[in-house]
Amino acid sequence: MTAISNWPIRQGRDTDGPGIIALIASCWARYPGIRMDVDGEMPELHTLATYYSQQDGALWIAGTDSRVAGMIATRPLDSGTWEICRVYVDPALHGAGLGHALLDHAERHAIAAGAQCLTLWSDTRFGRAHRFYEKRSYLRHGPVRVLADISNSLEFGYAKPVNGLELLDIAAATAAAARLADILVACVQTSASLEFLPPLAAGKARAFWHQIAADVGAGRRALAVGWRDGVLLAAGLLDLATPETQRHRAIVRLVMVHPEARRAGLGRQVLRRLEQAAVAHGRTLLTLETRAGDPEEPFFQAEGWTEAGRIPDAISGAEASAHAAVVFWKRAG
Repeated sequence: MTAISNWPIRQGRDTDGPGIIALIASCWARYPGIRMDVDGEMPELHTLATYYSQQDGALWIAGTDSRVAGMIATRPLDSGTWEICRVYVDPALHGAGLGHALLDHAERHAIAAGAQCLTLWSDTRFGRAHRFYEKRSYLRHGPVRVLADISNSLEFGYAKPVNGLELLDIAAATAAAARLADILVACVQTSASLEFLPPLAAGKARAFWHQIAADVGAGRRALAVGWRDGVLLAAGLLDLATPETQRHRAIVRLVMVHPEARRAGLGRQVLRRLEQAAVAHGRTLLTLETRAGDPEEPFFQAEGWTEAGRIPDAISGAEASAHAAVVFWKRAG
């Protein structure tokens, strides 16, 4: 049996209180400075199923009648927004997939109930949890929350739309770097017309997106990303760092969609969001380049871009051959 099948997921019960408290204590014990005062600060843990039920939410437990190996809860906040809460897995089971199984359960419930956006909070000390949430397409969102509790807790906010697009700030762009690196590697592997040759190392891809995050923070670039069914699957860049004589122009770069999500309109949505961002930055002319003969060429034409010309042998291919580059332009606004 797998680690997940050893710990079936079921609805939480108030009688799970002692196991829930023991689980949270075992997780918090890994972080110096975090203290637990159940009766003083978290009395709801004694009857947590009722606590979430009264908020029209739900609680799930992974485990048996005698042991709680993992837990998760969710509740509605306002129209279309649901919060993911109390995500804990026994440290001995980290890496076994139980956290993903629990999060799948909670997300499906929230989406079926009408969630359009999913949010959560995570202590700033929980670095492993942050990597987990970012792998699941959650991005940093909003200011740090101060709890004023006995552990002096500060919490990062995370959020993602179920379906939709967003322009990212530097915090969200940094949180997205690992997921965007995965998408970039997958796109380059399929020989998409991007700026890298296959095989692209994961570390090189992550370094690229960390630099992009810094550029977003400095105002040199805009980064638009898109989700479908709660998964981040598409992105595009807008270069704003043009010379003084070209401050009316911006350059579209690296519009990419994960190979498993193509031909569903995400690339078109990202491109149009970048065009809107250009207008918001006062840019009236857009340009871009793509490799001649690639599927992107008719795609840009269908989106109203005009070919300005071709540069022979401008782009090197993986097979050591050279390809022409097609230059497109479009009026913004």
